[in-house]
Amino acid sequence: MSTYAIGDIQGCYTAFCRLLDKIKFDPGNDRLWLTGDLVNRGGKSLQVLRKVYSLRESVTCVLGNHDLHLLAAREVNNGRQNNPEFAKIYAADDGDELLEWLRLRPLLTVDETLRLVMVHAGLAPDWTIKRATRLATKVNRRLAGKGKPRKRFFKQMYGNRPAVWRPGLESEVELRTITNTLTRMRYCKANGMMSLSDSGPPGSQKKGYKPWFMHPRRTADYTIVFGHWSTLGLYFGHQSVCLDTGCVWGGKLTALRLGHNFDLIQVKGRTG
Repeated sequence: MSTYAIGDIQGCYTAFCRLLDKIKFDPGNDRLWLTGDLVNRGGKSLQVLRKVYSLRESVTCVLGNHDLHLLAAREVNNGRQNNPEFAKIYAADDGDELLEWLRLRPLLTVDETLRLVMVHAGLAPDWTIKRATRLATKVNRRLAGKGKPRKRFFKQMYGNRPAVWRPGLESEVELRTITNTLTRMRYCKANGMMSLSDSGPPGSQKKGYKPWFMHPRRTADYTIVFGHWSTLGLYFGHQSVCLDTGCVWGGKLTALRLGHNFDLIQVKGRTG
């Protein structure tokens, strides 16, 4: 039995299938950890969702910012927008079933045996695992809810302020800040204050900010597996692993076999 963590797929269905073939993935014995951003830009987001859904008993997947955008566009705009990949999902006979499954994915997952955490973007340096889990659960409870509260969350999800989580934030503002931390953050200060406008490789950010994983962390006894950051690319260091190797941009799609021997398997990326 093997567990493979795979970086951002972003609608690259062909590359995803080739990677599953290359690792000889057996859903009866193996498991997949997916770092989020299943959809958008690669051309075949519907096919990716269908493939992952068909394997769902063997899949642990966290939500990424593009996944949340897919859900928000349906919830707030009733699917009326100009993204052709999203439109195909909304129009599909099984679209509602796929979106319902996606909406209930966690923002963070922890494996205490392996001392691993998976999140799409990152963790604030001053968060413990207990705090990160509690805050992620707040967002997931709202996503699992119905009616106006859930729609209100999606309406207020966008925005870069406040730049840091702190106790006592108003409910919708707090949920946005938690979501930004877990699904959008790349650079921050030691107290978790984010620079969400910086998306380039390390060295390109504003003065005073570092990649979130380079600060002393209260989660230093865990390895954090994440995606989201294609300009960083494959990265091992500071008890963290980035698996977004830019498949959708013509890079590679990467799988990491988790455990004592962290075997790396890659296929060349191509859209579709």
